[in-house]
Amino acid sequence: MYNNVLIREIRKEDNPQLAFIVRSVLAEFNAAKPGTVYYDPTTDDLYSLFQAPHSAYFTVVADGEIVGGSGVYPTNNLPEGCCELVKLYLLPQTRGKGIGKILIEKCVVAARQLGYTSMYLESMPELNTAIGLYEKLGFTHLTGPLGNSGHYGCDVWMVKRL
Repeated sequence: MYNNVLIREIRKEDNPQLAFIVRSVLAEFNAAKPGTVYYDPTTDDLYSLFQAPHSAYFTVVADGEIVGGSGVYPTNNLPEGCCELVKLYLLPQTRGKGIGKILIEKCVVAARQLGYTSMYLESMPELNTAIGLYEKLGFTHLTGPLGNSGHYGCDVWMVKRL
């Protein structure tokens, strides 16, 4: 277990490590496929992406090392009052310690503070552990996508009322 875990707002210097984490986790779960954030050029500059109005991204720092992150984003064409929970990735040694749950809860609080009333997410069957966590935290399955994330490689869609 870590002695010191900090969840803070993203910084520009976090970009290389966060891009590495996103891509390595997708590769770990055999989910590094077209139509996912693995190939999305914004993955290399999350800091700039999350300067968009009504967005937020949080970096997880454990014992001084960046080990993951997640954010809230106003994805195009989502229903009124809805944001997307995006780019939730944690290094393997960080999982199973409750950090993902705390990170999602921080994103929910941020979404409420930004005025959102619901939160949408996209995932893949390969990330079934995360899907189980989403279900435990009140996300329900949808039969199709909302909005226009551009991530056509995702085929699990969920939403939660805030």
